[in-house]
Amino acid sequence: MSKAEWRSRITAERRSQVSEDREREAVSLAAAAARLPGAVVCAYVPFGTEPGSTLLLDQLLDQGKRVLLPIVPDEPGPLGWAAYEGPSTLGPGRLRGLLEPTGSRLGPDTLGTADLVLIPALAVDDEGVRLGRGAGYYDRSLSFAAPGAALIAVVRDAELVRALPAEPHDVRMTGVLTPDQGVAPRPVMPG
Repeated sequence: MSKAEWRSRITAERRSQVSEDREREAVSLAAAAARLPGAVVCAYVPFGTEPGSTLLLDQLLDQGKRVLLPIVPDEPGPLGWAAYEGPSTLGPGRLRGLLEPTGSRLGPDTLGTADLVLIPALAVDDEGVRLGRGAGYYDRSLSFAAPGAALIAVVRDAELVRALPAEPHDVRMTGVLTPDQGVAPRPVMPG
């Protein structure tokens, strides 16, 4: 399948999911966050049918981690960042339905301070190829990540697939975070 076909399929599957399952997944992902490494974590606020909730962000804060969230730029380009300090510090973002931190804006190079980057995805394959929504914000941003930073895509367990179409600009994930498996490395080792 093409990237567009994968996006269409997964988006439809996400829309059909019942709210009780989404809530269970959000609690599971937040519990898994207790085992995530790193002192500085770049994450995001899930919106729409994306798995998770601010529970995961609050869990990271409770562990004493510095949590940075993306700011979508006015023009296509790399993401900006701002500190997350709790749900009351979130406000409407540039994109409809998206919440962003309301504090001081930090530049794209702030991503380089993170030990761990949690990245939204529609699917991830065995080789770490990530399928995003197609806007390219993360593909433009991940070049700012520190060498050796963990790049972890957050998906549902059913969104782990054998192979996705890849392009040269696609940044490979070093792992995935799912509600049932927790953190799992990418690429998948045979055996």
